[in-house]
Formats: sequence, C-alpha cells, structure tokens
Amino acid sequence: MSNFSKQKYLMIHADDTGLSTSENQATIQALQTGLVTSYSMMVPCAWFYEMVQFSVNNPQFDYGIHLTLTCEWKNYKFGPVSALEQVQSLVDKNGHFHRNREILKNNVCVEEAEIELSAQIEKALNLGLKPSHLDCHMYSVATSRELTSIYKKLGEKYNLPVLLSKELMTFVGYGAESAIEVSDLVVDRIFVGEFKYFEQDNLKKFYSDILDDLQTGFNMILIHPAFDTNEMKSITEDHPNFGSKWRQLDFDYFTSQECKSKIKENGIQLVSWKDILSYGK
Repeated sequence: MSNFSKQKYLMIHADDTGLSTSENQATIQALQTGLVTSYSMMVPCAWFYEMVQFSVNNPQFDYGIHLTLTCEWKNYKFGPVSALEQVQSLVDKNGHFHRNREILKNNVCVEEAEIELSAQIEKALNLGLKPSHLDCHMYSVATSRELTSIYKKLGEKYNLPVLLSKELMTFVGYGAESAIEVSDLVVDRIFVGEFKYFEQDNLKKFYSDILDDLQTGFNMILIHPAFDTNEMKSITEDHPNFGSKWRQLDFDYFTSQECKSKIKENGIQLVSWKDILSYGK
C-alpha cells in the first residue's frame, strides 16, 4: 500500500458508539459537523441497535465494527453475543467480559475469541450494516500475537481493513507488533488523549497541538464523544480516564469552529476509511 507521504491525511475517528444513547447522539452530531469522519459500533452493548438504525439510514457516513472482548465499567456490564458455553474463557463468573486486557490475556482461548468476534461481525451484517473496517475496543486484539493474527484473519475473511498501529500495540505492551507484515495497511501515526492532559485541564491544547504539528501521511485521532449526562456519569463512575467529562470535552473540541479552522490553516485533508483505501491503490 502507498505510504501516503504527499499529504497530511487525518481521520478523526469516534469509538464506542452503541455504549450508550449519549455516546450515539454526540457521535451523530459530531459526524454532521463534518469533522468526525469515521466511527465504530460495539455490537454487544445495549444501545447498539439505536446506532444500527442511524447507520442503515445514513450510509454516507463511514463506520466500522468495534470488536469487543473487554468491559471496563464498574456498574455497566455486557458480555458475548455468542452462547456462553462456547466462549467460557472470555467471561467472568457472571457471564460478563473481563474488565481489562491483562485478565483477558491470562484466560483467553484464541479459538473462543475467534468464535465471538466472528459472531459480532455476523450479527452486524445480518442487521443490514455495511462496515468499512474493523477495529477493537481497548485494542484487546493486541494482547497476543495469536489474537492479532485472528483479527487480521477476520479482516481477510470479510474483505475489510483492520486498524493496525504499532503505537497502539506498543502501548498495550504484549509484543503483538511482530504480527504486522510489510504488506499490511498500517496507520502512520495515531493519537489518543492521555490522562495527564485531562487531569491538568489541557486536553483541548493536546488536540490543538496535534493539528498544528501534524506530519504528512496517514494520521488518526481516536476520540470518544459523548454528552456529560447522568447516563454517562453512571456508566463511568469511578473512572475519570475516558469518563463522562472527558467525552464531553472530546465532543466540544471536535465540533468547534476552532478545530475546523485549525484543520484548514494547517492544510489537513480529512479522510475516511473509504478514502484511505482509494488513495492507497
């Protein structure tokens, strides 16, 4: 694939739709401003069906499947779409996904992970969705080289690009970057908000500096827009990292005139997955 070296390409991607109606509605508004160029849906979550209806009725927007193997929230739980007896290694004693990547790594049977991830994709397709790509919640597919291989295998099976990033793989820290091959489509640079910036009330500046310093190539900013409602506060209780306030800040900045002006001033070309596939040919 092309290395996209002649232009500052930027995908502003919204994760976690389907998690809540707050997440859905904020993402929809962010898409409609024209700044968010891609989003992905969590099939196992309670508000997935609301986003399905939007996606089917608005095919002009670019969306993918946010493959899910973990559930990090204290009071909001979800689990597999597969029958529990098929995927016992993926769940706790209550039938919910494990709360973090480390527990998943220590328990997962990769064959069962493939069953569940395939089921999530099939459920989405059976509801009439036509995703442009696959990505993954908490990037849990990088907990091992074997899981990353399953992830890539599913991309090939369904003829969909998968989000591959050496930075994310290094961040997760399990050595799965060795699964990347020369022929793979890999994001050149990926940016995710860090808690230290949020804690210092500098998240807006963090995003602004990214836009000012963006290099040529295929760049991506991963965000989680939602409204700071009672629903989101309840879901993210005791979890300020990517919590309700953080998600409201994501929405506010990536629907702002300041963001739009920065993109224009810096000669940045916003792209979707469909654009990237077209440019890479």
